[in-house]
Amino acid sequence: MDFKLTDEQLEIKRAVREFCEKEFDPDLALELDRKEEFPMELYKKAAKLGFTSLFIPEEYGGQGYGYLESCIAMEEMCRADSSLGLATMIGVFGSDLILFHGTEEQKKKYLPPLCRGDFISAAAFTEPARGSDITKMDTTAVKYGDEWWINGTKTFITNAPVADFLIVLCQTDTKVRPTYRGQTLFIVDKETPGLDITKQKNKMGIRCTATGEVSLSDVKVTDANILGELNRGFYHSMWFFDISRIAVAAQAVGTAQGAFEIAFKYAKQREAFGQPIMQFQQIGCKLARVAMEIEAARLLTYKAAWTVDRGKMDPMMTSMAKLYASEAAVRAADAAIQILGGYGYMGEYKVERYFRDARITRIYEGTSEVQTLTILRYLLRMF
Repeated sequence: MDFKLTDEQLEIKRAVREFCEKEFDPDLALELDRKEEFPMELYKKAAKLGFTSLFIPEEYGGQGYGYLESCIAMEEMCRADSSLGLATMIGVFGSDLILFHGTEEQKKKYLPPLCRGDFISAAAFTEPARGSDITKMDTTAVKYGDEWWINGTKTFITNAPVADFLIVLCQTDTKVRPTYRGQTLFIVDKETPGLDITKQKNKMGIRCTATGEVSLSDVKVTDANILGELNRGFYHSMWFFDISRIAVAAQAVGTAQGAFEIAFKYAKQREAFGQPIMQFQQIGCKLARVAMEIEAARLLTYKAAWTVDRGKMDPMMTSMAKLYASEAAVRAADAAIQILGGYGYMGEYKVERYFRDARITRIYEGTSEVQTLTILRYLLRMF
């Protein structure tokens, strides 16, 4: 396949870069990182320009493009600033589940406000005792008459403190074996009685992206809140992870590219022993290797998104993209710190924040170890 971007895709890339150059304030990024505050105004501005809803069809208020275009936007945002870029793009997290598995009523209720920037979404899977293992949920939904009563706790939930609604994975059949055959997704609005959200602080990175713990105590919903099919929530969730890994890969590629550009510029200007440090092989060759890894990660990410847009999603490919891009991002940011030396360790030079922000990409949406096992599982089926 040809990975040359179309003129339209290049225009999206240009428009996003122009937005970042105009709206991303380095001082604001440092302040929000320190205060751990979500950049609500930036998110709303980006949403109104259509950057956050590129993959959502026009009939629901989106731009009608695909996941490749979304990856281009995510990459460019995180290249400009790894913290502000991610927070600006992540307000629609989990909306894919509504788009592909929701009823028409659910799509019309939730997707247009998300596209306008009036809503923020969240998806709650992770539990304190379960981590990456979602084959059994401690959070349960039990039906009494016409109502489902949800009880349980979710943790490390992206957007939870600022979300207008959450998509929650629950155990609806506690007797079925294997247990994942008895899970269901529910949409829970933020004003629903019994729903309590606590902001989680002191994260290592992505500090202006809101993260929270969700407590559900006798939260009452109806069948209208079921997202997708009853007792098919696990399968819907695994499908979602296959897609969301691409966004994480794009985040990682952008973060790596941003760190690389800072280090490359510094190495050309900084002199030591009478010459730019770029002329020293240990510096120049390090940057050359980083550039190679970024390009490889970008191509893997674009190919993974391309397969989704053509209805031929390859879970092994999305795992490869997420695994390689996240590892490359950490190495790129680490190399940038090393090249800048003491300056790289200081906040105002950005690369220490790029490193902190890159590190999470090896953990969320499935750890690097989980991605490796996923790749192996598919390889065993092929050979």
